[in-house]
Amino acid sequence: MSDRRPKISPVRLVRDLATLDQALYEAVTVTRTPTLDTALRRLSAAADHSKLSFTVAGLLALGDSRSRRAAALGVAAVGVASASANLLGKKLVRRPRPHRAVDSPFPGRHVPMPDSASFPSGHTASAVAFAAAVGPALPGAAVPLGLLACAVGYSRVHTGVHYPGDVIAGALLGTGSAALVLSLAARADV
Repeated sequence: MSDRRPKISPVRLVRDLATLDQALYEAVTVTRTPTLDTALRRLSAAADHSKLSFTVAGLLALGDSRSRRAAALGVAAVGVASASANLLGKKLVRRPRPHRAVDSPFPGRHVPMPDSASFPSGHTASAVAFAAAVGPALPGAAVPLGLLACAVGYSRVHTGVHYPGDVIAGALLGTGSAALVLSLAARADV
């Protein structure tokens, strides 16, 4: 018996991941969830232009110096994530948005389709960046902000404007953006 492992073709791997991404997107689009539809549509719209993160940052800025520092770190991370997603990622990858059929079974869940490319999800990148930058400075906020970021990411798939892979890439970009901001801030503090 041989210990040889089959070679993985990068082309086949990407094709399989794209097939899985499409299947997951389609599974969400045909699943009836009327209670979630309105809430997730509103959440997705509230996350436009990082309004949720900036609102939380504004509230944190009213607190003590630790809260103000957390707010500043979060806003800086949103800036890095947003610039990376919108000025680099979307321009380099140029993935088309999901196709929403005219006869969609649940059109009430949709938000307006953005004109920008689909990959990566800028909403997710910014929400995750904010949560991941604020969390270490204010540990009590880490779980609620992390859950909010996850909900924002899912809302983008649920409302029909992103594939799950776009959201995953956005989350990775957001995490990296927060790590960069936290690293630079730590160096400045030394």
